[in-house]
Amino acid sequence: MPMTPKERVLTTLNHQEPDRVPIIIGVSNATGIKMKTCQGIKELAGIEAPDEYIYQWPELGTAKIDEATMQRLRSDARGVRDLEPASTLERNREREPHSPCIDSWGSGQKEVEPGQWYPGIHPLPDATTIEEIEAYPGWPDMSDPTRIAHVQSQAQALAQENQYAIMATPWLLFPLERAFAMQGMDVFLLNLAMRPNFAKALLEKIAQKCKELMGPFLAALGENVDIIKIGDDLGTQESLLMSPAMYREILKPIHADFIDFIKKRTAAKVFFHTDGDVFPLIEDFIEIGVDILNPIQTSAGRMSNLRELKTRFGDDIVLCGGIDTQRILPEGTPDQVRQEVRRVIDILGPGGGYLVSSVHTIMNDVPPENVLAMVDAVEEFGCYKKQRHIAKSTN
Repeated sequence: MPMTPKERVLTTLNHQEPDRVPIIIGVSNATGIKMKTCQGIKELAGIEAPDEYIYQWPELGTAKIDEATMQRLRSDARGVRDLEPASTLERNREREPHSPCIDSWGSGQKEVEPGQWYPGIHPLPDATTIEEIEAYPGWPDMSDPTRIAHVQSQAQALAQENQYAIMATPWLLFPLERAFAMQGMDVFLLNLAMRPNFAKALLEKIAQKCKELMGPFLAALGENVDIIKIGDDLGTQESLLMSPAMYREILKPIHADFIDFIKKRTAAKVFFHTDGDVFPLIEDFIEIGVDILNPIQTSAGRMSNLRELKTRFGDDIVLCGGIDTQRILPEGTPDQVRQEVRRVIDILGPGGGYLVSSVHTIMNDVPPENVLAMVDAVEEFGCYKKQRHIAKSTN
């Protein structure tokens, strides 16, 4: 008898084999689909549903995927998310067309070409002292009730349905990425190297504001949550953004404290999203309590060595992602996508502990046919009994 999607995910999180490898898609921005590709999927599937944006934030460009499309995508999880305060959403809806889009932290995006937005508003670009951090008047009010007014009812409804794993994702840039948003990436990385005391103080201030939201968010969820998604992008195509020593000295304690904060308030598994070649830090992630590592960017350095990842870390951390968004999904044929899904599942799937997902958001350059080929290939190649049958028949 087939498992429910929720049972499938929970079995996998316990490092056991379910009926098939679970699919995590459309649940958060990190596992989402941009609007143009989502529209194409709906057209191919004959689904009529309104075009809505995740977090009610069109400039992010990621679709809030309707239930019929989520079912066509075979997604085994459903998301519960917060919102920016109602006042911030209203201010951005009413601003002049094409003018910068500013969030509740005072950072924001500029339109670099029609419909394309890029982070370009940094409210603390020149700050270098702890006094300037404390004097900044734009720190957000995390107690605004409109951020999470809907969370309890959404989580309860999903829990009563008892079909899908519940993945909760407050839309927070976590300490490092938020520091980039506040100062600009180059400026903050320079401060991290030249003014480590200032950089640490800024990271700790941001983490404290994140906790001020995460606490009430978790309270609203109660027991109705299976996975909490957090993350900080720490890698590039070839290496880390900082040395392992710098990570361990400055940022790791902040991540460890935040994860401890979460785990004291929920039994949910911690899903940590970090792009790039983060291979040198995986043991650190395991040590501080990361349960699920995403997105397994197979185009980045040692993260491409899936067999080594599975052999060294597969018993200690669940791997989520692995389906390439740089070449395979945007440029491959549907059959090439199918074969890549099969390859990744064959390596990461045995014994459980693997969740299929694309490497980060599926962008507008990905043909909708390839997204459907990806999820359909999981049904074709990701069933564990079928895998064992195929393996026996080829021996």
